[in-house]
Amino acid sequence: MTQQNSPQTEPKLTRRDFLKLGANMLGAVALLEAAGIGLTYLAPRKIEGEFGGILKAGEIDSFPLGSITEFPAGRFFLARLDDGGFLALYRRCTHLGCSIAWHADQNKFICPCHASQFDTAGDVENPPAPRALDIFPITFEDGVVIVDTGKIISRDNFEAQQVAYPPAG
Repeated sequence: MTQQNSPQTEPKLTRRDFLKLGANMLGAVALLEAAGIGLTYLAPRKIEGEFGGILKAGEIDSFPLGSITEFPAGRFFLARLDDGGFLALYRRCTHLGCSIAWHADQNKFICPCHASQFDTAGDVENPPAPRALDIFPITFEDGVVIVDTGKIISRDNFEAQQVAYPPAG
């Protein structure tokens, strides 16, 4: 003979069932929080003035011919070549991804990890780096140099068409 609950008596929530319910609810909340953090991490950043977004480097005339200017927030070096063109060189070494540094006394970029060396256009001068430094697209607007760090352009070596020239006049 089985015992059934009468309409007046409700089944009691035992202490064990209450603790299981609480643990399951906390687990569900933690899972939702982890999913939210994961999605935020994976979402692309498009913040103006920071890496992954558009960065206004400055007035064209503020960069002398043959100069190299570092932009730490954008993670690039802006090279103004002797012919007046610009290259935005990603500061990440193409060998193992270390941050390169500009050495003005030697007129080259040097990777501190394995001593790869690059010229002012980002071309490899001393391996083990397998290819030239990556670059970012450059545009010019109202006399200002604008770099889009959200689009990394991979390249094997330097070619003249990679250089961005400001509009004449």
